[in-house]
Amino acid sequence: MKTFPKQVYRQRRDRLRSLVKQGVILFPGNEESAMNYRSNTYRYRQDSSFLYYFGINAPGFHGVMDLDSGEDIIYGDNLTVDDIIWMGEQPLVEELAKRVDVKTVRPTASLSGDLQSIKSSGRAIHILPPYRGDHYLELSKILGVSCEKVNDFISESLIQAVVGMRSVKDAFEIEEMERAVEIAWMMHTTAMRMGFPGNYERELAGTIEGIALSGGGTVSFPVILSMDGQTLHNHDHGNELVKGRLVVNDSGAETEMGYASDITRTFPVGGRFSTKQKEIYEIVLSANVQSIASYKPGITHRESHLLAARIIATGLKDLGLMKGDMDEAVAAGAHALFFPHGLGHMLGLDVHDMEGLGENYVGYDQQTQRSDQFGLAFLRMGRKLQEGFVLTNEPGCYFIPALIDLWQRDKKFESFINYQKVNEYRQFGGVRIEDNVLITPDGCRILGKPIPKRVDEVEETMNS
Repeated sequence: MKTFPKQVYRQRRDRLRSLVKQGVILFPGNEESAMNYRSNTYRYRQDSSFLYYFGINAPGFHGVMDLDSGEDIIYGDNLTVDDIIWMGEQPLVEELAKRVDVKTVRPTASLSGDLQSIKSSGRAIHILPPYRGDHYLELSKILGVSCEKVNDFISESLIQAVVGMRSVKDAFEIEEMERAVEIAWMMHTTAMRMGFPGNYERELAGTIEGIALSGGGTVSFPVILSMDGQTLHNHDHGNELVKGRLVVNDSGAETEMGYASDITRTFPVGGRFSTKQKEIYEIVLSANVQSIASYKPGITHRESHLLAARIIATGLKDLGLMKGDMDEAVAAGAHALFFPHGLGHMLGLDVHDMEGLGENYVGYDQQTQRSDQFGLAFLRMGRKLQEGFVLTNEPGCYFIPALIDLWQRDKKFESFINYQKVNEYRQFGGVRIEDNVLITPDGCRILGKPIPKRVDEVEETMNS
């Protein structure tokens, strides 16, 4: 089990203690999750906040921080001989606790009684929002309340403190995320080299998932790989590749320590872009490159998103798909017919980092409020960028027949959209290009080994 140096976890807990100040914080670890019967489980994934503060990547543990006494406690049990027969020798709980600089270890059976005593004394118990059904059942049991009352223990001060800390990545985390992008490089270049007629999407998807597994972790989310790239999160891999179509490959790796990469590349089946494909692709690439160049501490991510939107709209106007004043078109939301999602999101221990704690806590604040405009409302990250943030940059351009039909029927934005021309692209699919970007003191840098994204680089890789 790999961990950072033990002082990293101690320093994180000490800082959290200084931010929340009073009461007790409870971090439940994740348990195994059965696929179809109890002992046949999905690949294990620890809770990210437990991993961040207590570092033990195994089921059967709870972490408690007593903010008043300064004591940190790990609750867990050593394995029995029966467990060892099936799983082999495992470290003792005391040994795992030492690795993350926790001195106090108690058996799981004592947790509920300890929490009841804390409740009886009138001290606050802080938890983060549960996101699994078994969390509610476990918390109901150990807190001694009904499942309906578990949410009463969710602490906004804890959410804000955890988001504030986990948003800024340290050198250890950045190194781990670089490793995740290195694995993604192999995933994406391999998929490109397989992108020829006669292969099936499932062959590409299965191969690149295997690469992620061989890197010591797994995929950071279910692979999105499809010629039907106009469906933004298309997990169906049943198509045989056909020359003249584009493949959108949105996939990333998760390292052994849980850190994610999230990369998208789009490539032409057969290894050469057609003129029409190249025109749309270059528009998206320009949005990707120029919006990344805008990143620096102090700028809002909403500004970078709107920059990308204007670049896409202007490019589409040059092709005759849009018309009129593009600043006005973007302000009105007309570009969202083609670019209906946000420019990107936070990245870290979760591929959509910390969104289980509440998307608005992560991406917005008092100074930057979420829009309710179609398209812009889907911008997950809108607030000011800070040094140490890692986020995705993923502009796209899509031709979604159902959305085209709906807007055309309603005569929506007719002053900005040339529907006659748009309908010539109904079978085009989509293009998305995505990089993972670290905000630096005076700008930004793209993480990892560069993954081919210029037209000539993609074609050269596919035909090498």
